[in-house]
Amino acid sequence: MKKYLSLFLALVLALSFAAAVCAEEVHDLPREETLYFGGQQWGPINGWNPLSSNMNNGMANAAAPRGSRTVMFETLYMFNILDGELYPLLADGDYEWNDDLTEMTVQINEAAKWSDGTPVTADDVAATWEAGIATKNGTYNGYSTYIETVEAVDGAVVIKAKLTENGEPVNPLQVLNFLSGTYICQKAWIDKITAEHNGDADAILNDPAEDVPFSGPYGPYFANNQIVAFIRNDNYWGQDDSMWGSLPAPKYIAHSIYQDNDATLIAFKAGQIDVNQQFIANVQNLWEQDGLPIATFMDEPPYGICATMPTAWYNMEIPVLQVPEVRKAIAIAVDYDQIIENAMTNQSPSFSDVPRSVMNPTDGEQDLYDQEAVADLQWAGKDIEGAKALLDAAGIVDSDGDGWREYNGEKITLNAVCPDGWTDWQASMQIVAAAGKEIGIDINPEYPTYDIYQTIFTKASQTDYAIFMWSPAGAEPASPWGRVRALMSSDFLGKDNNWSGNFGHYSNPRIDEIIAKIPLTTDEDELVELYTEATKIYLTDVPNFSLMYRPETFHAVNESVWTGYPEYDDGDNIPPADCTDGYGIACLYNLELAN
Repeated sequence: MKKYLSLFLALVLALSFAAAVCAEEVHDLPREETLYFGGQQWGPINGWNPLSSNMNNGMANAAAPRGSRTVMFETLYMFNILDGELYPLLADGDYEWNDDLTEMTVQINEAAKWSDGTPVTADDVAATWEAGIATKNGTYNGYSTYIETVEAVDGAVVIKAKLTENGEPVNPLQVLNFLSGTYICQKAWIDKITAEHNGDADAILNDPAEDVPFSGPYGPYFANNQIVAFIRNDNYWGQDDSMWGSLPAPKYIAHSIYQDNDATLIAFKAGQIDVNQQFIANVQNLWEQDGLPIATFMDEPPYGICATMPTAWYNMEIPVLQVPEVRKAIAIAVDYDQIIENAMTNQSPSFSDVPRSVMNPTDGEQDLYDQEAVADLQWAGKDIEGAKALLDAAGIVDSDGDGWREYNGEKITLNAVCPDGWTDWQASMQIVAAAGKEIGIDINPEYPTYDIYQTIFTKASQTDYAIFMWSPAGAEPASPWGRVRALMSSDFLGKDNNWSGNFGHYSNPRIDEIIAKIPLTTDEDELVELYTEATKIYLTDVPNFSLMYRPETFHAVNESVWTGYPEYDDGDNIPPADCTDGYGIACLYNLELAN
């Protein structure tokens, strides 16, 4: 019996080894045909389902208006953070609004096909919208407030905006976000998965969708606890002359799963990662000191395109912070150059180079306000004497000679808060605290754990945090309107679990009027006037203040295997968006092997 058992075990082991060898052969990823990514995927994936936000599949399922990752699933349009424009993907040509911005028409590119060879149609777009309503997924939650219906009419997509009581569209800018922020799914597959799960929304959203059709250039190859890999669809419709005109250069794209940032950086330096979405302190040292074939979008600081603005928020429920002079005094006293040098290692333009406003540093946004009209309100920082003068004029002085100013007879003591372990933010809060002490206001940094922090600053009302950090909206089709709203809108007052904006509970009726008017304004001169007025209010009232500019995504490349990545002023207008996000995916068609 033991003899037969031994023979059986040997056979099992042999078969297992043979299967492993076969698997290794099937899953071979030739280095000269594979583009490796880093910083996008943490942990094994749950599946491929484009309707779900629970797949933990960073390369396949990352839809966002600022630039959806379209390697597998595609959107109607691609957003380009460089110029703020939308470029057609599944769509054919520009979208068309009617005169009152209540209805938009989008044509579908006749060349667009699913991976099973069937055409992408307006019916697929309409079915995607209906599936969102049925499952209450991210598409529904993100856009149902602004979109009434999405229908297929004579082969085109017709999007009807939700209307206010007076018949105006609620917000046409959010309809634009839908165009670049929503993956389009195949109607036949939606019908199939709905029938399989008898319409159960949770079951539909949790289905791994291993057989899902896709319209993008890559499909699933294999995935395990160590890696997720995609293989190019050589029948991809995008090689049609109406789109890219060719296939992307890499046959495979892959993302190894690393334990942490340190492990990712080691792999990147070793050339095991080609495109890395990771903040690397003093990134220039990789080529200047280490001599590695590593590059960023720009050769000089800030090395990339900064589209977000991590911000210090004042809590208006704390009486002393209701005084505008106190808010502005702290803000103008902060040494922003030190923040940029220490926290961001110069991977941000300074506020001298790009004066502060409600805009990020991109050209598209900077052109949207009159900079001369607000120049006297802007500040670059470390204006200690100016801050002291503001406080003195407001009667906020040190009356007892202990070195600290008082408000209503009591020493002003505030905290400056951000999550523990967010080292660049912690450094920023320390610099804010130091500025306070220089002008006689006692500010003390605090670093709660993130699980606690996020429950406090998102409350409808709280007095635990006086000054605290979070980022407003970055770059997307609705920007900079979305950022103005996030910085100052009363829409968020009194709302618990508020992740959208105005975390300090600022209120100003005039800014609310401006925020309501911008989405309905099509005249460019009038739009500039509105954004300029919004900037004036922001710089005068100082409800919060940005501490730095920061990339929407970090983008560094190792050119030991592939070259042809986008570079600043190369004339291609391809953003540094990791070769995958929004119009950044155009990079894949320019890549060439280094040798």
